[in-house]
Amino acid sequence: MDPSLIIFFALAAFIAYRLYSVLGTRTGGERHQDVEGIQRAKSQIEKDADARDDERAAAPLPPVSAAAEPLRAADPAFDERMFLEGARGAYEMIVEAFASGDLKSIRRFLSPSVFEAFRTAVAAREDQRQRTDLKFVGIEQARIADSRFEDGAMVAAIEFISNQVRATYDEAGALLSGDPARIDIVKDRWTFSRPVKSSDPNWTLVATGA
Repeated sequence: MDPSLIIFFALAAFIAYRLYSVLGTRTGGERHQDVEGIQRAKSQIEKDADARDDERAAAPLPPVSAAAEPLRAADPAFDERMFLEGARGAYEMIVEAFASGDLKSIRRFLSPSVFEAFRTAVAAREDQRQRTDLKFVGIEQARIADSRFEDGAMVAAIEFISNQVRATYDEAGALLSGDPARIDIVKDRWTFSRPVKSSDPNWTLVATGA
């Protein structure tokens, strides 16, 4: 036999033996140890996340604007930034629902008097067989203009400045008002209320005005 083949077979046998000694004798203990290490790391990550959440919860809230001070006095946990984010979302949702005539989806966010005013306006529009198309482009500003605490409830007047495309059509599709190619700057002043001891985080729209 060729001596070079003998050397090749010997080398191959040596490599196979080394692989078996390293890989073939694994009992599963190594895998078990790896899993335990992963679990410990995961547990530590969760503990660190909980600690950060606790730190954020314990951190003092940022100061409020002068107009919102009565709200902070009534509820020390009142967060003006979070409140205005919610107010922006509510404003857009309610305006779009009113334009489409879908009052059922927003009824729980409206006081009885506001709901009745909206219902009357939608009914009048339907009687005249008109439809309103509305598209929100964006809200430029939402700020607390005034607030108070009365009869156990926090009351906040919000001034909104938004960009909207609005157009109203008659039954034949003729344009009655607005312009589908124009962006209007719309200014509204809406008043929201929420009982300070309520477990429901939602505020109710109690008044609207231009």
